[in-house]
Amino acid sequence: MVPTVPSPRRPLDTGHSSDFGHPSHAVRHWYENELGWPTVPGTPVDLPTGLRFDVLDAPVEAGYAALRHLVPGSPVAVRADRMRILVAAGSADELPGLLDWLEWGALALDLRAIGEGGRIEAPLPPGALAPGTSRLAGTPVHVPAPTPVPVDMSVTTSMDTAVDDSQGAAVWLRPPEPGCEVEPSLPTLSALGGGVGGAPDLVRLVDTLATECHRIRLRRSCAQPLALS
Repeated sequence: MVPTVPSPRRPLDTGHSSDFGHPSHAVRHWYENELGWPTVPGTPVDLPTGLRFDVLDAPVEAGYAALRHLVPGSPVAVRADRMRILVAAGSADELPGLLDWLEWGALALDLRAIGEGGRIEAPLPPGALAPGTSRLAGTPVHVPAPTPVPVDMSVTTSMDTAVDDSQGAAVWLRPPEPGCEVEPSLPTLSALGGGVGGAPDLVRLVDTLATECHRIRLRRSCAQPLALS
């Protein structure tokens, strides 16, 4: 069940700077005190999935094509060439059946869902300085051109592993708003056919992501050199 009361907020650690450019304690403080979101103990700061939200993880090209299905307050993060779209808790369990219903189930797509028991790296709060760069979190993110490099095309529902974080810090493309409950803005299966309370429709979102992932796969396949007989 979606919690109706925000998680207890951790008291401000007065022994540390509150500057968002400071290491992980400032990031954790922003999530726990400004947003009221739970975090996973340890460093770097991770966010648990399956509680307030699940996550759809797709190539950033596919993600940009799907943004039109989201409402303005629906959070979206980017990490390297991957986009992470927050969706309603429980959506990860629905993904395999939803892809089958949309007739995408027979194809291998570069689309993952992270749900209950999973975690993602906490994107830097807006205005934070990305480690090792001079770029502030929340600034425009470059969309890489298609590349003919083979990738893992499996569709998975991750239950106990974090998304790989070896390519740089995650940042918010559309950050959550402090003081606002995130759940009403998240795509949900119950919004099919008009939406409940203005929530985006998960079916249209997944269908667009699957379509774009398939197009990316076809482009990469065509770019591969022909095998010599």
